[in-house]
Amino acid sequence: MPASETIRSCHVFSNDAMGEEDATALANRIRSRDISITELTRAAIARARAAEPLINGVVSENYEAAIKAASRLDASEESITLPLFRGVPTFFKDNTDVAGLATRHGSLAVPENRAGKTSQFARQMLAQGFLCLGKSTLPEFGFNASTEPAHDVPTRNPWNLAYSSGASSGGSAALVAAGVVPIAHANDGGGSTRIPAACCGLVGLKPTRGRLVDNEAAASLPVNIITDGVVSRSVRDTANFLDQAEAFYRNPKLPAVGRIEGPSGRPLKIGLVLDSINGHKTDDITRQTVEETARKLEKLGHQIEPVPVPVHSLFPDDFALYWALLAFGVRAKGKKLIHPAFDKQKTDALTNGLDKMARRQFWRLPTALWRLKRSWHDYAHAMAGFDAVLTPVLGHTTPPLGHLSPEVPFDILFDRLRKYVSFTPLANATGAPAISIPMARTPDRLPVSVQFMGRHGGERTLLDIAFTLEAENPWPLLSDLICQDQDSGSALRADSLTGIG
Repeated sequence: MPASETIRSCHVFSNDAMGEEDATALANRIRSRDISITELTRAAIARARAAEPLINGVVSENYEAAIKAASRLDASEESITLPLFRGVPTFFKDNTDVAGLATRHGSLAVPENRAGKTSQFARQMLAQGFLCLGKSTLPEFGFNASTEPAHDVPTRNPWNLAYSSGASSGGSAALVAAGVVPIAHANDGGGSTRIPAACCGLVGLKPTRGRLVDNEAAASLPVNIITDGVVSRSVRDTANFLDQAEAFYRNPKLPAVGRIEGPSGRPLKIGLVLDSINGHKTDDITRQTVEETARKLEKLGHQIEPVPVPVHSLFPDDFALYWALLAFGVRAKGKKLIHPAFDKQKTDALTNGLDKMARRQFWRLPTALWRLKRSWHDYAHAMAGFDAVLTPVLGHTTPPLGHLSPEVPFDILFDRLRKYVSFTPLANATGAPAISIPMARTPDRLPVSVQFMGRHGGERTLLDIAFTLEAENPWPLLSDLICQDQDSGSALRADSLTGIG
């Protein structure tokens, strides 16, 4: 069912077993036996099937296996008190192995191969009780900032179907925003959790490097920029996920996050950055949203102070080269790193362009890698006097589909990407935690989000701020917006399962 000018947005919230509740509330209802895991799983599958013709966020299904697993859990004598998210349905991003499901990294170059075992991070997430409904979409190898694979239909933003859902965790974000599941897997190598969270009006936390178990791909990187996590509709779901993740693995080199249930009220010193180091000015709506957020925080007793970006002036060029190096590595060693049948002739134009860029600039790599590794120290030194720093998530608001398509000529596309993805990579290179939270909407009713970056190991502070702003500025669900449209007479239609405005 193609998007059109009349069908502008889509959600699947309804009065079924899932309702409009977050993952924590659903888990509580399971423990109290108010709903069964099977009921919840069937409701999520029905929602996925209803949303998919418009959203295009699912790349492979695991529905039958999920229903069987739900039935076994309902019949089990096992204690219903642990784990916390026992029976809550979710999706994993299609660059992470789950035994029995194919992992294709969003690329035609990777064959339809079913994973023989579950990855380390997926085990850490599944240990919390989540049920896997399948795999969510991403752009090829996560290199793009919009989920628009060259070989398939794009993943659409549920808030406005003509726009990008972000990337690379765009499928997960679209499914959560549309109401298919309350929480889903994401990972972040340059903003890939925070960008789609910002586009789709969700909470997206990139934890400190080493907070969670490492993705297998991270072990081979000269600078580990990849961190796994989730996108969710509530701060408490992300906070509870992180708390439960520590029960599986706790990094002794970092302070524990522990259970966080709301804002502490502690006054904080927060830095403010409005424009990126790459010289591109932030657009007006994004800038105004960040400034308004700063004013809200000041009224709540926090100290806001403008600060310079704490990295070398060549950081944007260094990170761009590293980005290109990853594409070179995929094309050069795909048969060894990904699958023996990997076919580099089938990679898309963005991957190919990045590969060529890396080959032209190999001479710059030694000093670029040195500076990227050094950025950890520069950032830690600059953050010594601050609890957090407030920035935009992106250089401008969410673009329409096509703007970041891999079919756009490489030089034009890469220039667009550098202007758009100008704030998030710093946290990946430095290993710092960062969170995206929604704070406003554009006239095209797309979310506008802000980012908070913290000290290394400072997730508690970031979640404290997020809880505070969520309480002061509750962000609506997509169903709330469509209900408002219906009241004003501007909605196209809404049936008992799927709302389309």
